[in-house]
Amino acid sequence: MAFPTTAFSDPTSAQSALMNKATENGLSAIVLDGNDATVNAILANMFTEMPAGIALGPTLATEAGTGFTSGTGTIYESAVFKAGGIINTQIIVDLTGLDDFAAGDIIGKNGSTAVAHIGQVTAARNGTVFAVRMTCLELPAGADVDIDLYSADEATGKPSDAISTLVETQLINSGDWAAGAVKIAQTIAAGQYLYLVNGDSTPGTYTAGKYLIELFGY
Repeated sequence: MAFPTTAFSDPTSAQSALMNKATENGLSAIVLDGNDATVNAILANMFTEMPAGIALGPTLATEAGTGFTSGTGTIYESAVFKAGGIINTQIIVDLTGLDDFAAGDIIGKNGSTAVAHIGQVTAARNGTVFAVRMTCLELPAGADVDIDLYSADEATGKPSDAISTLVETQLINSGDWAAGAVKIAQTIAAGQYLYLVNGDSTPGTYTAGKYLIELFGY
């Protein structure tokens, strides 16, 4: 990366330039220590050279309800990236320790009274979503392998609640998953909450099962 030759004479101007460029690139907050004008100037120049519209790493991650994340061994990670005009939201889940109930019920931690959605879609964070992709990274074990993806108006769905009690839309009707399988949906309306739902009738506690759920927006 080539650096401009112009130097900043003080930390304040360097920090101001860095913050302006960071804002252009979708970063909500950058903190400089202000102790070294040369270091701050270099950092500011780096952002000056960075094309607008590229987020440097995860920002504005989605959050799941604790009725989903409280399973023993359960993993939930999310991040949002922007490249050019495309916003890519990535959610990784490991179902280990979560429970599958009757067909059409929300997957989550058995006995939990907390909500079990896996994140909310917002225009500010995820853009206008035009595609959804769900990939099976590891085949579920211990419970049903037919896991569907739904969106709903409400955040109130809890483990073992019937998804039909919410104002819901089935995004992905998967059938039985195979490791490496990919399913596609076309869109999600802003403001919706995402849920994983048992698509069949084999209850149990998951001992394995990993998924990557991606949203593509602009």
